[in-house]
Amino acid sequence: MEGLTQLLNQSVINDTTTEDLTQCHESASTRLFFIAANSLVFLVGFLLNGFIFKFYLCQRQKLSKIMMIYLKNLTAADFLLSLSLLFYIIDSASSSMTIRLAYCNFGSAMFYLNMYASMLFMAHIAYNRYLKIVHPLKTHKLQTVRAACIISTVTWVFYMSVLAIFVSVSLVTQRRPASIPNSCLYLHSTKTSAVLKMIHIGKTTNFLCVLVFMVYVYYRTSREVSVAQQNQTTSPNSKKLVQSRRNMTVLVSVFCVCFIPYHVVHLPYIFLGCSQSQVFYFLKELTLVFSALNVCLDPFIYFIFCKDFREQLKNTFCLRKDSPAPTVETGIRQGQVS
Repeated sequence: MEGLTQLLNQSVINDTTTEDLTQCHESASTRLFFIAANSLVFLVGFLLNGFIFKFYLCQRQKLSKIMMIYLKNLTAADFLLSLSLLFYIIDSASSSMTIRLAYCNFGSAMFYLNMYASMLFMAHIAYNRYLKIVHPLKTHKLQTVRAACIISTVTWVFYMSVLAIFVSVSLVTQRRPASIPNSCLYLHSTKTSAVLKMIHIGKTTNFLCVLVFMVYVYYRTSREVSVAQQNQTTSPNSKKLVQSRRNMTVLVSVFCVCFIPYHVVHLPYIFLGCSQSQVFYFLKELTLVFSALNVCLDPFIYFIFCKDFREQLKNTFCLRKDSPAPTVETGIRQGQVS
């Protein structure tokens, strides 16, 4: 009996030693680099998406447009994602266990929730554009305001449910290590880590399905546009078709640049951590910056897809350009009036 107790104690010591050895260690310069990179992404994304939100509130638009519904939800997801970067920045700049627990339980979960919501709304936009090109004279069941609202609601409910499961499991089973871990993986027990790994596999599967769908829609759209151009070389619709394909190209390109590198690196990192190489940790953090960069690039998607937004920007800049500069005499008159 005593021998069995010694064996179990030795096993615990070995597990603790292994955990300490496999934790990721980053240099001060590396940490400062990622803090600066994410701070820049946060600032630019917050300002761009905040400007679009101001456009929503101050301008009258045709809210019945299907595309506008998806674009608004995409902007909301990006705005919340940029706010969730604050958790990462504060956590990286702090040495508090409480802040680390808050980030691992809520901040990172909010980041991933909005990142995958952005991915799915980009897929909704691509499919809606595809239907307008393939069936320009017909109205598909999914091309209605009711369908767009239902799809958007289901998207948010699904990801909020996954978020609730993740936070619940994390809070119930987390442990408090002796030192502040560099990764949230070391806050969970072995059994909990297995469950969380299954969730990460589900996220990667979700991404692969959306990626295949986006590539397929882009391929079919390009094919339809090419066929239409051959049959209607002198038609005025040819210019619109070319523009639609260009918009789809921008949408798919942003999706691939932001999300493919992260998912290529993230899944091996979840299973290997830093046990094999510290390079996995650096690549994971770097590709996470690329994923966050989505909040800075999506406003350009809104710009090319929303004609009302482009016209409003054009009118705003034209008014500022044409307005005369205030003179001394004008200032005196204004002072007398006031």
